[in-house]
Formats: sequence, structure tokens, C-alpha cells
Amino acid sequence: MFSITPRLLPYFKGFCSSPELILLFVYMKCRFSLSYRDLEEMMHIRGAKIDHSTLQRWVIKFVPLIDQEVRRRKRPVSSSWRMDETYVKMNGKWIYLYRAVDRYGDTVDFFLSESRDKSAALYFFHRLSAVIIFLLKW
Repeated sequence: MFSITPRLLPYFKGFCSSPELILLFVYMKCRFSLSYRDLEEMMHIRGAKIDHSTLQRWVIKFVPLIDQEVRRRKRPVSSSWRMDETYVKMNGKWIYLYRAVDRYGDTVDFFLSESRDKSAALYFFHRLSAVIIFLLKW
């Protein structure tokens, strides 16, 4: 189902489960927002005895790796983009969403911040400029 490139295999060294199984459950946690207990039950159905806390550690360890890989494979954005900011409610708490969108409506990057101030905006622009430069060179 998931193909693991040889470059990523060292990250899975020392784990008792296969890299494909680990990525499957990390994907399911991120995509369908299942609880760790639900994932634990699904693992038991598949015959793997993995605790929900182990699944949580997998998510913490491998989500940044998946994010990095997705950004490497992301389609290049156009040189024209717009920045948008809005106030959204997440987990019962209001936070600011900074978002950059290209001319086709595709999201270039986003940033969540508890405060709407100059330092948050500058951080987002600094991070965004690094992403844009990387994608334009690629």
C-alpha cells in the first residue's frame, strides 16, 4: 500500500513493526482523526498488539517526516500568490490562521498563531519565503 523509499528506511530502524504498518496508522490518525484507542482496536483486529501510547509516539515521530516528504513532492507554485489571515476556532479556542494562496487557489503554506502581532506575521513571511525559494529552484 505505502512504498518506503530506501532513504527513509533508517528512520524506522529499531521499531518492532514494519514501516508500512507504521505509516498506515499514522496516515489513518492524520487523515480520519481517529482516537488512539480506535487505532489500537484496529491494530488488534489486524493481529498486531500495539498500545495506544506507542501509536501516539509514532505520530509524534513520523508526522514531521511525512510533512517533509510531502513538501518535497509538492507541485511547484506559481510566482504570484496572496496572503490571507483569519480568526478560526480550533478545539474550543480562537486562533489566527495565516495562509498563502497562489493564483490557482492552491495553499502554498499556512501558520497557526495564538496572537496577531508583527512577530507572528514576520515569522510566517520568513518561513513562506524559504518555501517559495525552495519550490522555485526545484
